[in-house]
Amino acid sequence: MNIVLIGYRGTGKSTVAKILGQRLKRTVMSTDAEIVKEAGQSIPHIVEQFGWDHFRGLETQMCQKLTGQDNLVIDTGGGLILKEENVRMLKENGKIFWLTAEVSTIASRISGDTQRPSLSGTKTFVEEIEEILEIRKPHYQAAADYVIPTDQISPEQIADNILSRISI
Repeated sequence: MNIVLIGYRGTGKSTVAKILGQRLKRTVMSTDAEIVKEAGQSIPHIVEQFGWDHFRGLETQMCQKLTGQDNLVIDTGGGLILKEENVRMLKENGKIFWLTAEVSTIASRISGDTQRPSLSGTKTFVEEIEEILEIRKPHYQAAADYVIPTDQISPEQIADNILSRISI
């Protein structure tokens, strides 16, 4: 069984995935990092050159590659859940943990992130977070087997919470 982490940027997915990988001696797969590696270019460059629909297609291809693999910790991109087929593939052999955080927490955690392009192009930083969370929230809820708020706890405590919910 895989452990799949979903959620908006800044909720702790990458950090928690590394901790879980170390504790469980499992391979950690970051869908975004794998896409960047395979494409040979950054996500902002992919989106600028080909658009968001193309990037979302690359996410689906990555989910297809992960289907059938076992004992992974998978750190997903925040919008991967927008396609139901991605969620379906990840659920085939995984438990999905939705890491959540308040808008203010997310904003403080990702304020220096230059590796992701604007999703709206027209909003302030905080307005964009609020708008995108509103759109994605039903998708995250539908996909999640478990929901873990991350605002007031450390990445190690988040990992402990996840480990307490799975049988290894």
